[in-house]
Amino acid sequence: MDLEPVQIIVFLAITALIAAFTYWYCKDARQSDDGEQEYFLAGGSLKWYFVAGSITLTNLSTDQLVGMNGNQMALLAWWELAAVVGLFILCFLFIPVYYKYNCTTTTELLEKRYNNPHIRALISVLFLLGNVFIFLPAILYGGSQFMISMFGLSAEPVMVPGFGAIDPMIFVLSLIFALMGAAYAIFGGLRAVAVSDTFSGVLLLGLALFVTFTALKAINFDFSGIPKERLTLIGAPDSSIPFATLFTGMLFIQIFYWSTNQTITQRAMASPSIKEAQKGILAAAGIRLLIVPAIIVIPGIVSYKLYGRVENDMAYGKLVGDILPTFLSGAFAAAILAAILTTFNSILNASAALWVCDIHETYLNKKPNIKRLSLWVSVVMVIASLLLVPFFATQESLINTVQTLYGLLSMPILSAFIVGVLFKNVDARAMIISVVFGVLFYFWMLNPFAENADLTTQRIGLHYIHLMAINLFSMIALALILNRYAFKQKTQWDAHTVFGKTL
Repeated sequence: MDLEPVQIIVFLAITALIAAFTYWYCKDARQSDDGEQEYFLAGGSLKWYFVAGSITLTNLSTDQLVGMNGNQMALLAWWELAAVVGLFILCFLFIPVYYKYNCTTTTELLEKRYNNPHIRALISVLFLLGNVFIFLPAILYGGSQFMISMFGLSAEPVMVPGFGAIDPMIFVLSLIFALMGAAYAIFGGLRAVAVSDTFSGVLLLGLALFVTFTALKAINFDFSGIPKERLTLIGAPDSSIPFATLFTGMLFIQIFYWSTNQTITQRAMASPSIKEAQKGILAAAGIRLLIVPAIIVIPGIVSYKLYGRVENDMAYGKLVGDILPTFLSGAFAAAILAAILTTFNSILNASAALWVCDIHETYLNKKPNIKRLSLWVSVVMVIASLLLVPFFATQESLINTVQTLYGLLSMPILSAFIVGVLFKNVDARAMIISVVFGVLFYFWMLNPFAENADLTTQRIGLHYIHLMAINLFSMIALALILNRYAFKQKTQWDAHTVFGKTL
């Protein structure tokens, strides 16, 4: 599809409307006297529908729509179906705890449980590394690739040292998306981010469902001729999600992402009460169960029947460009832009919260200028993420690359939370050593620099999701052993104190 004036007009009009509605809603909102509370938790004022909308759109971005559809198989739906379990654990176990301990960041819980600020700072650094080196550049690349494939915006590839030939339009679009996303996060805080997420979510989910229905109609709802392995939910041992991994690392990935990840939980922590937050989380779980699995796999499967295997995550953009009428393609481009911006600005705001609250106030300045400091944190992260876009532009599968790399950080982070909430009298030094060990151990098991390295490790012969479970239990065991024998502390079970009646 070639870019036409009506598409540009519709695209710009919808993008401007979302920004205008967000400004209109936020300008008269009651402000909290606590600058930190206001900027990072919207003054504790988010209603359940904004919690639901922001959680949904913060997660649902181009790495899902573009990356998962780019695999062109039903198996990827397990990421979203399993997410419902993670949301339920957040709703009924972790959110009451965060409110009980009056946390601004999830990592604040660690400081209070271990009685040590250094474990909090270490986990925050891991979150920040994941955000700047994995999630932000992946979002920029995925959005750029979608626009290029949908509107045929490709230019003559240029040679990028260390990466090979890359379409220069990827850099141009990534820069535009990064600047727009940063503007929301820097100037509006969490309130503007959550409100824009919700308005954008209605548009994106509606159009994504329409794309799914139109795609099915294009093949007359007939899946014949599509290979069985692209329709099954039972993954083979050599598939991207072997069925056995659903019972090992998959569960822990979901607990980490939905229950401890600052970018997600920050929305639920910004409600006026636990019940309001829980209503929003349950609404997000309903959306995740009933809508999201269909929109992130069915169009990809249809594209396989129409075009065969489409490389480089271009299947979704190509399909949308072919099946939507001209004016709607402009609207859908605006919806995709909204998804890019909402996820990008959400991660920036959460990252600023982690740096300001967990690191800067602890080690540098207890009373910084919140907005100014957040501005500089965001600027640094935007620049770093742009520099890393070429790496993701050369990967075979966006979503698989993201999930594999994040295993370096996700299980070490989760291990600190599990030990912290289940036990007391654990020396923070034992946990810090275990976390560092976990990062190195997973890297060693994955062996990413081996010849012909892929999602099945070259060193042990297990899928990376299995490796995550192995790594998690290894870190927990090491922390408890070090606590007892190296630091001479007697570990005590304490889950009843943290979770109380909920557990």
